[in-house]
Amino acid sequence: MLRGLHVPLITPFTSSGEVAVDAIEKLASDYLDQGAAGLVALGTTGEVAALDPGERELVIEACARVCAERQALLTVGVTGNDTRSTARALQGLPSGVGAALVTVPYFLRPGERGVIAHFEALAEATPVPLVIYHIPYRTGQAVGAATFRQVGAHPMIAGMKYAAGGIDQDAVDLLGDLPEGFEVVGGDDAFISPLLALGAVGGILASAHLQTRGYVELVEAWNAGDAARARALGHRLARLSAALFAEPNPTVIKGVLHAQGLIPTPDVRLPLVPAGEAAVSQARLVAVHPGE
Repeated sequence: MLRGLHVPLITPFTSSGEVAVDAIEKLASDYLDQGAAGLVALGTTGEVAALDPGERELVIEACARVCAERQALLTVGVTGNDTRSTARALQGLPSGVGAALVTVPYFLRPGERGVIAHFEALAEATPVPLVIYHIPYRTGQAVGAATFRQVGAHPMIAGMKYAAGGIDQDAVDLLGDLPEGFEVVGGDDAFISPLLALGAVGGILASAHLQTRGYVELVEAWNAGDAARARALGHRLARLSAALFAEPNPTVIKGVLHAQGLIPTPDVRLPLVPAGEAAVSQARLVAVHPGE
């Protein structure tokens, strides 16, 4: 279900500050046409925290139309750090959504027993398969491989986006002994190549807004066991990731896409501020020549 590259779409804005729906559909179509297996709407890269409920609906509807036309997976980020509100949000997802990306509870730090109880309750309530989003440097909650292995055995939990800030022992342990039907995709752009080498089946990668085909090829190369080709691609694309994350995500990505004429403005919503000119210029250069 999660195999391949999935692009966590930005949310472009018009000059008057509204969601640029036409630009969303154009970007979504282009990424799927370039080989992406699916899209992720309302993730961190999409500035979900800065969107009101009506805007979130617009984003989901636009992405669902494109994914339905191309029979691609649409995953939607569902925010919430308590179980009841997250379950209600899951139950309110519209048709066309194929999976939900749900973070480990943030800020509360409920401990690993609490994480297990949280996801087991959500798995019983959700109408679509869940993808756990593990990003401890944002949630503040450390979770070990044994915990993910336990919750991953539930049939409504399809897998996880692993973004621990590097390759740690838990990543090695988890990928070495996965529950049946539970897949891992990488979420740290700079470390996607080594995670694929360990057994991840794909990635949810903001950097894939640029060099989409390159990231598709990287995933395919590792899945095919072509280590030499994958290693070379991984090193080149890591340079692009570093440039795109030189300032808070998705500011540099938006700056580059606007400079390329693909979105109407480079605008982000406070507390984010637009990326500096130097960072955007460097990222544009690396996007065109990732090996230099």
